[in-house]
Amino acid sequence: MVTAKLEELQDFFKSHNKIREQKAHTSKVHSVGWNCDGRKLASGSFDKSVAIFSLDRDRLSKDSTYRGHTGSVDQLCWHAALPDLLSTASGDKTVRIWDVRAGKCATIVNTKGENINITWSPDGNTIAVGNKEDLVTFIDTRTHKIRAEEQFSFEVNEIAWNNRSDLFFLTNGQGCVHILNYPNLDVKDILKAHPGTCICIEFDPTGKYFATGSADALVSLWDAEELACIRVFSRLDWPVRTISFSHDGRLLASASEDLLIDIGDTDTGEKVADISVDAATFTVAWHPRQYLLAYACDDKDSNDRRREAGSLKVWGFTD
Repeated sequence: MVTAKLEELQDFFKSHNKIREQKAHTSKVHSVGWNCDGRKLASGSFDKSVAIFSLDRDRLSKDSTYRGHTGSVDQLCWHAALPDLLSTASGDKTVRIWDVRAGKCATIVNTKGENINITWSPDGNTIAVGNKEDLVTFIDTRTHKIRAEEQFSFEVNEIAWNNRSDLFFLTNGQGCVHILNYPNLDVKDILKAHPGTCICIEFDPTGKYFATGSADALVSLWDAEELACIRVFSRLDWPVRTISFSHDGRLLASASEDLLIDIGDTDTGEKVADISVDAATFTVAWHPRQYLLAYACDDKDSNDRRREAGSLKVWGFTD
């Protein structure tokens, strides 16, 4: 039965493999993400701006560009249930919350360092932001005040919440995943996930899995309740920079400096499809309701910057 389902998925992507490209920014796109209803796609860039796109059936169009950050917009994260609220982390030492319906910045929260990653708890109550000095700041989204700051003695690469918002996960430079209880921030567990630096972490929307990507070019799939590794994906050759689960938890996209994005089946570990790219890929994001994958690649060589600089793509269309 599992094999048949795998073949069905492989067949599906033989006809759903067309790409829509949009020029989003004037320089490299660092982060892409869909809002909870899948109608909006946001991108953050080294050019200090945030771009918002609309998806209407199979048409992707640019809505607006938000300016205000004075440093690179390194990561963004939408509210899990309110489709108009977007948070962004920047090297300018601020976190901004944007109200997309109103078309403006709703809140600015000042933080201590240059922010490089951000994650909004699924219950909507807390935004966590990590900076280059491995300080993680927890912001209460009801008051927009800083609830806690936690300084870590190790290299924090990425941060994530579990689906109940009561555990907080950090990947580090020693290949470990640190799991903290939230809100008291006691250490619950430390998982030795990879022999190399553990770079990225992502939770499956169904709550069944989480995955980690590492400098050893491996992606590990974990049981979110048992905290046990179920299987490893090893089709990439370069450090895994970004991963994303499909809405049903069935597909796991992973990308690196390899010139392809791998799409694996979480049930079997087998390859479902891959997407050829021209440069390293640093951000991927599955649509919350259908099999559409947004992604952005590094700018090509400086002598060939006509099209690629600042563009994002969405794969999975039929024509």
